[in-house]
Amino acid sequence: MKRALLAVLILLAGCGGSGDDTKLEKIVYLTGVGVQGREAYVQVAIDQGWFREAGFDVEIRPGNGTGQNLQLLQGGRADFAAVDVAAALIEYGKGTFTGFRIVSAVHQKTLACLMALDGSGITKPADLKGKRVAYIPGGVVRVLYEPYARLAGADPTGVEWVTMPAQQMAQGLAAGSIDAATQFVVGRPGVEAAAKGRTAVVLPYADVLPDLYGNGLAVARDATADPERVRRFTAVMLRGLEYAVDHPAEAGAVLARHQSTQPAAVAAQELELMRPYVRPLGTFDKAKVDRGVAVMRSAGAVPAGFDAGQVIAYDLAG
Repeated sequence: MKRALLAVLILLAGCGGSGDDTKLEKIVYLTGVGVQGREAYVQVAIDQGWFREAGFDVEIRPGNGTGQNLQLLQGGRADFAAVDVAAALIEYGKGTFTGFRIVSAVHQKTLACLMALDGSGITKPADLKGKRVAYIPGGVVRVLYEPYARLAGADPTGVEWVTMPAQQMAQGLAAGSIDAATQFVVGRPGVEAAAKGRTAVVLPYADVLPDLYGNGLAVARDATADPERVRRFTAVMLRGLEYAVDHPAEAGAVLARHQSTQPAAVAAQELELMRPYVRPLGTFDKAKVDRGVAVMRSAGAVPAGFDAGQVIAYDLAG
């Protein structure tokens, strides 16, 4: 049923556009963090002309994490943005950002992980005790480490947490200045490229926290007053997502043409790793969301009685 609805929305999107650029709505889209291969699907949808057919002229701007993306959305400086669903729920629960809604899932499982290199002595969560682990303050990987470690049968104490910008973590691992880093599973190709031949050891949170979603598509709360517009954009984004993970080499090449710092091969590898995380396209399962919120509540990340339905627009998702 969901896939049939998506097909209808895509058909409508394809019928609603215009070849006249003056009639296209200008859209600013924020990536999750920087410009990386895992988000090539938006560029693919632009290059294929699907957004234009749907009436949109989309400009991609590099995001800088969920917090800043939500700030730009609420300030009217972006129209759509990629955010980590768990991180966005946590921000809403704290009252930091409340003027937004999440209208579609991108990843059906969290991509959060801890990553090390072979030879580090880290092969399982229990090995992190006494190690130097890089993190971004407020990042969802760090926030949910304690429940992850407990459910993985490890003692969550004794880790030496080191703050470090995300862009420096791969080099930090390669140089040995840190033992492990908070990462996302699709970041493995970039880390291994920086490590020049060493193999990454990946500890995925989804192995023990299967009810957490990864990225989602967020809009300012007042944007949902025009649900047809949101659905048109979402349908095209999901079309690009499906195409990109099914044609990773082509999508990687598309991104590399527009972003010279992104090697096509690395982007393709990221998309291949992402493929198992994206289906069913766009949908949210309320029971699963509620189980994920319970995990966040156990970590003290959201308050008792928190209702994710205040944030996730179930009627617009999928």
